[in-house]
Amino acid sequence: MAADTTGRWAVVLAGGVGSRFWPLSTPERPKQLLPLISPQPMLRDTLDRLATVAPAERTLILTNASLVPAVRAVAPEVPSENVIAEPRPAGTAAALTWAAHLVAQRSGGEAPIVSVHADWAVHDVEGFRAALIAASDAAVTEQALVTVGVVPTAPDTGLGYIEPGDAVRGPLRRVARFVEKPDRAQAEQLVAAGCFWNSGIFAWRACDLLNEVRTHCHEVAPALAAYPTDAAAFFGAVESIAIDVGVLERSSRIMVLPGTFGWSDVGTWSALQSVRPCDAHGNAPAGRVFFRDATANVVHAEGTTVVLYGVDGLVVVALDGMTLVTTTERALDLKALLDTLPADVKRR
Repeated sequence: MAADTTGRWAVVLAGGVGSRFWPLSTPERPKQLLPLISPQPMLRDTLDRLATVAPAERTLILTNASLVPAVRAVAPEVPSENVIAEPRPAGTAAALTWAAHLVAQRSGGEAPIVSVHADWAVHDVEGFRAALIAASDAAVTEQALVTVGVVPTAPDTGLGYIEPGDAVRGPLRRVARFVEKPDRAQAEQLVAAGCFWNSGIFAWRACDLLNEVRTHCHEVAPALAAYPTDAAAFFGAVESIAIDVGVLERSSRIMVLPGTFGWSDVGTWSALQSVRPCDAHGNAPAGRVFFRDATANVVHAEGTTVVLYGVDGLVVVALDGMTLVTTTERALDLKALLDTLPADVKRR
């Protein structure tokens, strides 16, 4: 029998500014607020996917303090007190701990939570929802921390991996180990061995995460004990650490469910070729764009028109007062470019 999850909460991580979508992304308009996949911001896409998983009144959005007004504008149905301002970047362990703490206060420690990031692309929305609900049910039944591991479609060196261990029930497995971003050869070995991509999709009861944080995560637990009613003081006192490193890699209560729903973390401009509608020649446009004898290009045009003629494998981002032209390969590391540019150019 499926667990009773009528009180399920959703947590959306919507912080960070990122440089991988420069020059379109800025500190005031980061990736999660950009219309990279559809005509609406990625955060809006995420909330729409979650609408049948948890209601707006049981959805928390954690974001940078400076982005709170923009996030509220994108998510008017989410109560204002559910948009949590992080005064500084403090890592996913702190964000998810504070979210679980709030859920426990409002609905009790046994309330189930599913956690996602605001800036993903998902092809099979119904499959995605089913995976979240299955993970939530498993977390309640097993009183464990459950992650959804995406079944890889190819070796990817930009993602972490999960090695599944012993079977629990059905497709649910214990986690044998987490593997940080591998090189190409190791990625191929991990895929061949049946490992999953580490998607960052999690499910747990609030009390189970908080107990594991208190047991294993010394970077966060003391701050929660010292400042249980002061979010700003809590985030100011924690040591920044990812939930994977601070809790999941240290705990023995981690399980994994496989997921196959066309997931992408949309990490670079090049990734848009796999998540945007493409023409017959593999070009992925957004805005007023024309291709002639051009193949496998990514173009984003805002307030202008772009024409590509006789070129292949380019990334072109054209905005008012700024144009970036690079290749799909070199677009994988824009940070190296940004480190060399004058500050006024980087800020546009």
